[in-house]
Amino acid sequence: MTITRHVLGLSGGRDSAALAVFMRQRHPEIDVEYFFTDTGKELPEVYDYLTRLEGYLGKPIRRLNPDRDFDYWLKSYKNYLPSAQSRWCTRQLKLRPFEDWVRKYLEAGETVISYVAIRSDEEYREGYQSNKDKLLIRLPFKDSGIDKAGVIEILDGSGLGLPAYYDWRTRSGCTFCFFQQKIEWVRLRERHPEAFEEAKSYEKSALEHGSPFTWSQGEPLTSLECPKRQQQIRDDHERRVARAKAKLQANPLRPDVQLDDDDIYGSAAKACLTCHK
Repeated sequence: MTITRHVLGLSGGRDSAALAVFMRQRHPEIDVEYFFTDTGKELPEVYDYLTRLEGYLGKPIRRLNPDRDFDYWLKSYKNYLPSAQSRWCTRQLKLRPFEDWVRKYLEAGETVISYVAIRSDEEYREGYQSNKDKLLIRLPFKDSGIDKAGVIEILDGSGLGLPAYYDWRTRSGCTFCFFQQKIEWVRLRERHPEAFEEAKSYEKSALEHGSPFTWSQGEPLTSLECPKRQQQIRDDHERRVARAKAKLQANPLRPDVQLDDDDIYGSAAKACLTCHK
């Protein structure tokens, strides 16, 4: 008899949390194993939200910790920071621990079905591409026509609501994720100055070792400490928000649809699914 395992990766973000709620509500007959791949560099709000989610699901979320941390891999990559062009952080700290975890099941002849939180309104996104016959990918939100507004409705209906960091940032993942917009770096410095200082230290070391990348495209974090530059970033962000709101089609059934980075900054703001869903 072939054993089938059902797994769902949580990032600490909105969409994957909603998918976990969705699976519990719509498919209680499926015994889903929930997991979180911990880089050790996540926002504290992420850990708080995962604890709340565990309470709702009534079962633990397995932590997949990589056997080598961010500092190990940074040294392995000659102190070059990860970037959109070289996403070694996703490969080594997110994908690799997941693949190592499910390998023993696949080698034992089991089938693993992985549920991924790609929404119906994300046509440009693709899920994790499996090259294993017995590792199958399912996209319940796409299959059920659930979009961003639907995700928010699921979380509100469950009583969980959004993770606390959505007050100032629309991406989960590492505190120093290079996919952050400049306004989010400014807010990170305000909300978690110790994390900003750590990111600045990594960047300084990388630049000294010849890395061509900074965390924030086109300028080092030290420039974001300048009050004048911070105000420029805030003003630019407000202009972008105003333009995005003007383009947003009103829906009387969903008057409180929230804008996120994809709405404000365009599809270029899309980030690693493994980290941010």
